[in-house]
Amino acid sequence: MRLHILGICGTFMGSLAQLAKDLGHQVSGSDAGVYPPMSDQLQAAGIELSEGFDPANIPADVDLVIIGNAMSRGNPSVEYVLERGIPYMSGPQWLGQYVLRGKWVAAVSGTHGKTTTSSMLAWILEYANMAPGYLIGGVPENFGVSARLPGSPELGDSPFFVIEADEYDTAFFDKRSKFVHYQPRTLILNNLEFDHADIFPDLTAIERQFHHLVRTVPANGLLVMPAAEDALERVIDMGSWTPVQRFARDSDQVPADWSWRLDKADASQFTLLADGIESTVSWQLSGLHNVSNAIAAMIAARHMGVTPDISAKALGEFISVKRRMELVGEVNGIQVIDDFAHHPTAIATTLAGAKARQLAETDQGRVIAVLEPRSNTMKLGVHKHELAQSVKDADKAFWFQPANIDWSLADVASQCEIDAQCFDNLTQLRRAICAEVRPGDRIVVMSNGSFAGLPRLLLNDLQNGLSEDEPVAKEVQS
Repeated sequence: MRLHILGICGTFMGSLAQLAKDLGHQVSGSDAGVYPPMSDQLQAAGIELSEGFDPANIPADVDLVIIGNAMSRGNPSVEYVLERGIPYMSGPQWLGQYVLRGKWVAAVSGTHGKTTTSSMLAWILEYANMAPGYLIGGVPENFGVSARLPGSPELGDSPFFVIEADEYDTAFFDKRSKFVHYQPRTLILNNLEFDHADIFPDLTAIERQFHHLVRTVPANGLLVMPAAEDALERVIDMGSWTPVQRFARDSDQVPADWSWRLDKADASQFTLLADGIESTVSWQLSGLHNVSNAIAAMIAARHMGVTPDISAKALGEFISVKRRMELVGEVNGIQVIDDFAHHPTAIATTLAGAKARQLAETDQGRVIAVLEPRSNTMKLGVHKHELAQSVKDADKAFWFQPANIDWSLADVASQCEIDAQCFDNLTQLRRAICAEVRPGDRIVVMSNGSFAGLPRLLLNDLQNGLSEDEPVAKEVQS
């Protein structure tokens, strides 16, 4: 089949393109921005890319056009497809029909932790020689690629597929959440908060979409979720035909099917307790949020046939995901870390984990948070009143005011309990950070965009100094 993908350079669509190519389809695609790293991955896979949405980029003999959710009416290629009656569908629908059908799908949903938890679960299954396929909205460092088909030459075919289940809408012609197309047998519900204010009016609307997902899980499947999560309990109360297993920390003293114990304050060691058996994980990660992610992955893996002891050993070799507390480099004892967190809860839990790790490893040094709020929800100012409190576990915060935010981050900085500054100029921000940090500090750069490559710029600045005639650009596109 000859496929053309509109919006091919997004993480999801680019990964889908590579799966389609591996299935033997002829694949091409176009996007407004064709740039690394996704463009390099696609070209290496032999996928032809076109810049822009000129209808001439669509092959004359195309069998199906797959349309990304960033495409809308008025796009020249979209209008061309509609006017000529060319068959089309969304990426999630194509994935559900041509990749996931007949597979044991393990889906990971929730406001936070989807990418990390999906990566953990895929790695556990891989470690257990189950050769899972997966599609993840990031690059798991244990694998090096964001998607692959199930099976291997050594082990043959595999029924297992791990998918990051996003609640964002599917396409301009399908406003349901993407995850309703995946029909999982094992479903992790990590957490649920209000997000995506550009498409959802309130939390109730998101809960309704999560219930649509729950309704697709069969009676011989499993729902995995933390105990005492009100929003998730409301979803289950709408109706569930599938067994639910809940987990909780032992010290929380809430009813749960599984419990876990924290063995080290920075969460670098914890133990899953089940049926009188203890499975202890010692690993590279830190933070209570990552423990919660790991426990969910271990329970889901148990449903798929992997014992907790095997999962614990696998997690001991789990590296992480690119841009999830990724150590970019170290200069003169100063670490620069790149992280994707952008929702206030994710910022708070990530910084709490970073501070706990800092205290566990040294009584010197600080956590320096550098933040660029730039998501669609942030543009609307929905979470702006929660941002100041989200950085309380850092020692100092630097806020960057993106050009697309029309409310004041300087006001946020003034409300912080810790020392905080705000900049709208990238060069001045870099100078201020370099003047502040000292050996032993961890600089945690947080953005769901490129932040103009700030982590690597800071590494260079710390190594070589920042030139006095460095160009100063007020607006940073990322």
